[in-house]
Amino acid sequence: MTGWVAQALRARAAGSRRGVLQACRRGLDVLDEHRTTLGAPELRARVSEQGAELAALAQEAALASGGARRLLEWSERWRAAALAAPAARPPEDPGLLADLTSFREIASRAEEARRDGRPVPALEREQRRLEREIRARTLRARGGGAGDGRRLDPAALVERLERDGGQLVELVVLDDRVRVLLCGGGRVRRFAGGRLSRAVAEAELVQAGLRRLAHPGGAARLPLLEAAGRRLEELLLGEAAAELGPGPVVVVPPGRLHRVPWALLPSLRERVVSVSPSAGTWLRARETAPPPTGRHVLVRGPGLATGGAEVPELTDLYGRLTLLEGDGARAGAVLRALDGASLSHIAAHGVFRADNPLFSSLRLADGPLTVHDFERLERSPYRLILSSCDTARLAPVGADELLGLVTALLPLGTAGVVASSAPVNDAAVVPLMLALHKGLACGLSLAEALRDARAALPGDAVHQATGWAFTAFGAA
Repeated sequence: MTGWVAQALRARAAGSRRGVLQACRRGLDVLDEHRTTLGAPELRARVSEQGAELAALAQEAALASGGARRLLEWSERWRAAALAAPAARPPEDPGLLADLTSFREIASRAEEARRDGRPVPALEREQRRLEREIRARTLRARGGGAGDGRRLDPAALVERLERDGGQLVELVVLDDRVRVLLCGGGRVRRFAGGRLSRAVAEAELVQAGLRRLAHPGGAARLPLLEAAGRRLEELLLGEAAAELGPGPVVVVPPGRLHRVPWALLPSLRERVVSVSPSAGTWLRARETAPPPTGRHVLVRGPGLATGGAEVPELTDLYGRLTLLEGDGARAGAVLRALDGASLSHIAAHGVFRADNPLFSSLRLADGPLTVHDFERLERSPYRLILSSCDTARLAPVGADELLGLVTALLPLGTAGVVASSAPVNDAAVVPLMLALHKGLACGLSLAEALRDARAALPGDAVHQATGWAFTAFGAA
């Protein structure tokens, strides 16, 4: 890798853009080959940092050439590359399964002790020990072999968008400046955005506003939140906002902007909007066929303020149905039901672990169901709806990669996820979820159903903020 960086720098000094791109291509091929030997998603994501300098040199050369398609191609060459490699399931290690079960038990006991006001240092020490052991075991997993070698073909992407009648917005960042690549209408165009650092600061303010509006009494903050949405649109879309046309929009943001509630932006507020880690990931999800079973799964975890009140209402909506609740909503049973399901809805508390994102979890009857557990699925649900707080939060790692539940599921067969990137009001979630499923039952996609569900909510601040907090990921 270092050698190819040197070659690229030498070519740049000689004024040869072709030489720069050739060296970057060869160096990133080395990185791709190495990535396929790694089975752990964490290692696959983190290793991308080794290619950051090569990717930046290639993007710089592509930008200087003036071709928007070339800039798109090179941005995609490096973005969410860990998701393009074939999924590698954890090894069939009885010790790993035992550790995951022990971790779930210890974490459940620690949570119960905290609720009762009892001391938990010993339980926390044992939980940390188990986390270290699980992580060590998963990091040793071997890769799933070479991928199919496909790179994003901008022409194929534009053709797919043309058939769908939509547009894709990819945000590329160079030297803290956002470049907006608008794909659709048979072409790829480039627009100028604002500074990434300012957009990140605005996104943090928006997240704080959503947290406040999840509780009654915060209505006075709604105008501030809407003003922040307007500023975000100016920074992230610029003049491209006026060129989006009437169809659906796919947004491909950099890792640092994964928590932006895109439905808050004025030009996207009444649109069908979905988000994807990369254009290639969206295209693969668009080509993913649903399972033939048509099986639906509803899961209701413990401790929700409303008790997961939408779940009983949904049981009459679907014919072939698996319902897991109460003591039946245990990790093993839930994983067996989710494997290969057509549509799954999980009402369970979400916990995001910024320190160790693969231990982010959903709370079930016997303890937390972690990302490590989901990775053991043969095929994850084709569509997944997570109706509780923080289930869409992701941790930026490596160069421009993301770790979390959503990115763990996409390589395993999930084509679409609806989840929240912020705390939400449990009571306001219920009508949103009911309206969302009503749209799905009528044949709409997740993004279409979510757009219509937001429009059906009452107009008060709590319900509006709840609708904005949820995002449709993928293409289903």
